[in-house]
Amino acid sequence: MAQILDPLPSNSSNQILCCYVNATSQIQIAKISNVPNWYFERVVFPGQRLVFEAVIGACMEIHTGMMASSILSDTVPCDRLQINEGPYSSITKTEQSVVKSLTLPQRLKSSSKPTAVLSAVD
Repeated sequence: MAQILDPLPSNSSNQILCCYVNATSQIQIAKISNVPNWYFERVVFPGQRLVFEAVIGACMEIHTGMMASSILSDTVPCDRLQINEGPYSSITKTEQSVVKSLTLPQRLKSSSKPTAVLSAVD
């Protein structure tokens, strides 16, 4: 995943893909400030999912905003926010194996018709 705005320094190795979800009802500011030569700060709205790249060892600060101030609510190591990158191959394999092993009985065709059909509602 490429971060066009504020990309990681080109000499950084051990890049990880991360995801943070704002599970609160307040606007938050997500900030990483412990990586040299890199600036990362984003507004995260309630219920929003923020996917980003970071380096191992980075820590995300979560600031909860009020009208004219913000409070440092939490600091989370980015390796705890790491997600797997790829086309979800393990999920696809699981779904395929379930479909192969699941056989549903064929629905029996019935020639009988309903005995009464309502044509109007009283």
